[in-house]
Parts: sequence; structure tokens; C-alpha cells
Amino acid sequence: MIKNHWQLQEAKNKFSSLVELAQEDSPQIVTKHGKDAVVIISIEEYKKLTKPENNILEFFQKSPLAKEELILTRSKEKPRAVEL
Repeated sequence: MIKNHWQLQEAKNKFSSLVELAQEDSPQIVTKHGKDAVVIISIEEYKKLTKPENNILEFFQKSPLAKEELILTRSKEKPRAVEL
């Protein structure tokens, strides 16, 4: 077994050890039929990977369209006839 690679059966049998290593050391890779299948990572690593870089307000403020003037008035024209 490579340091952070686990065969599926071994991962099942030693799941507590696998979780501890993922939390304290590095991501742990579980293989299935000899091929990498999944990665077990700590919750801290997961949060780093999934945290957005900025919030929605910052996103819109940094948008290239932020300085564009929007026309927010509604047309007073009657809608076109639609045949059903």
C-alpha cells in the first residue's frame, strides 16, 4: 500500500484510521479494482475547496458590467397577439 492509498476492503476494515489520517495528515485515496475511486479529505480541506472566492455583492461590484447603465423601465406597448 502506498502511504495514502487504500484498497476498498482495507478502507472498510480500517475506516477510523483512514479518517484520522485524512484529518491529521493528507487526503487519502481509496482504490476499487486497482483504480483510484474516491478521495477522503478533512472537513477543513473540503471547506477550502468549496468556499466561494467572494460573496455575491463583491461579484457584482467586480463585474465588467458594473459601470454599465441599465434601463429598468417597462415597455408600455401592448403585447403582440399569439395564436394558439
